[in-house]
Amino acid sequence: MTESSAVKNGTAVAQLDSYPAEPPSDGSSGGWRELFSRRNAAAASILAGGVALYAMNLYLTAALMPSIVGDIGGDRYYAWVATGFLMAAVIASMLVSRLLDRLGAARAYVLGFLVFGAGAVLNALSPSMAALILGRVVQGLGGGLVAGLGYAVIRSALPERLWTRAAGLVSAMWGVGTLVGPSLGGLFAQLGAWRGAYALLLAAALVLAALARRVLPGRSAEGRRSGPVPLPSLLLLTLAAAAFSVSATVPSGWPTAVCILAGVVLLVGFVAVERRGTATVLPKQTYRAGSPLKWLYLTVAVLCAGVVAENFIPLFGQELGGLGPLVAGFLGAAVSAGWTAAQLFSVGIGSVRGRARAIRTAPLVLVGGLLVYGLTQTGHASGPRVLLWAVALFVAGTGIGLAFPHLSVAAMRSSSDPAEGGKAAAAINTTQLIAFSVTSALAGTLVNLGADRPVDAARYMTFGIAAITACGVATARLTARRLGPPLPKAAASGSGEPGPGGPDTGWSRVEPGGPRSG
Repeated sequence: MTESSAVKNGTAVAQLDSYPAEPPSDGSSGGWRELFSRRNAAAASILAGGVALYAMNLYLTAALMPSIVGDIGGDRYYAWVATGFLMAAVIASMLVSRLLDRLGAARAYVLGFLVFGAGAVLNALSPSMAALILGRVVQGLGGGLVAGLGYAVIRSALPERLWTRAAGLVSAMWGVGTLVGPSLGGLFAQLGAWRGAYALLLAAALVLAALARRVLPGRSAEGRRSGPVPLPSLLLLTLAAAAFSVSATVPSGWPTAVCILAGVVLLVGFVAVERRGTATVLPKQTYRAGSPLKWLYLTVAVLCAGVVAENFIPLFGQELGGLGPLVAGFLGAAVSAGWTAAQLFSVGIGSVRGRARAIRTAPLVLVGGLLVYGLTQTGHASGPRVLLWAVALFVAGTGIGLAFPHLSVAAMRSSSDPAEGGKAAAAINTTQLIAFSVTSALAGTLVNLGADRPVDAARYMTFGIAAITACGVATARLTARRLGPPLPKAAASGSGEPGPGGPDTGWSRVEPGGPRSG
């Protein structure tokens, strides 16, 4: 394996120079059967279950929101329910590696599930929208932790030959959770029992906490390697998300523009602080010249931005399609259904060129599906029109599923140092949550711009998200160009000289005709 050297705490740390092919087999299959074997099934189930609970909760609430607003009011703060949850989840996701070092996997998971459950209790008892938002913030703190642990623990809990399958399983839980969440939320809304949905989430969190305590290991002997909490980055990111959120509540016009501009400036400040800081949210190598990690994380962000449309689809399904809450919930799950279906296929792609092609194709498919959905919006939609919406959303979701497992594994393999590789993997979840938070707030602003006409609100939201995801066409190509086999490099021998892949880039380049031979 070709490597370049970096010095960390006086020790040489190897950085991978490419996204390598699957490691040589030791005789085990490395397939689904091995992942769900007696040896690995328990750990895999906890990793997947935490992400499924997080995703189910996120989209269950989206399906419940029309009923919640009808009961306790507060429709002006509709977007804050999702944004408050996501902002808290972003904060918690930054603490994943530190809590994992200090508590171990079992205690960190138990803490996350219990905090999540406490938020569910607050939601079930909420008398007002302000109380609901508070409960969602508490849920976000627990949810961000368990979702981040799902990625961070893969590298240490499972052999490398299972990483792609495990990453596919964990990220597929976003699809499974968002299939179950809107549907279950729609069912509870149809029954007029939205508070009971949060009681169910509490029960699920307690069961998973008990299983994690029994199944997962405690603190490792080599823990406590984490650095200080990146407070400046955390503050700037939180303020940016808050600025975008406020844009959805102020009057349209210049106040909205000022809030959005402030959010953009704060995001730029976040990147500037990250580049210069010693304690960072994303791995330090993300900001090094030539590193492909920045393009990888940007690709993850724009793909996840496409999922945010699901927060509002149940609402538009009821207002424009005349659907009941249950059927509207199923419509909202169409993106997730496509995500899950495509991912089951995509994890079987073994060649480097196939993976690169999947990553390049993903944003094109996602944008195409969103555009069809947006262009076909109309009031009093007929049954065939609603069916067309469902198909377009399903196709959009397949774009996410094509690329996601390969992006996750690429991050895990970005460093041969376990701590850095784990941080890079955990940053996938942080990037997801940042994208969800920012895009949710922007989508809420766009929906408010068309508040007088639901058709306009649906189009503004959909086209705005499509414009964001279209940026992924460029970032995906830049990511895919680096997914080559290891290249010979002078730094591998310890000279530190840059090789043909560029100045310590982390991965090599894949030319259009195939991997470069070096």
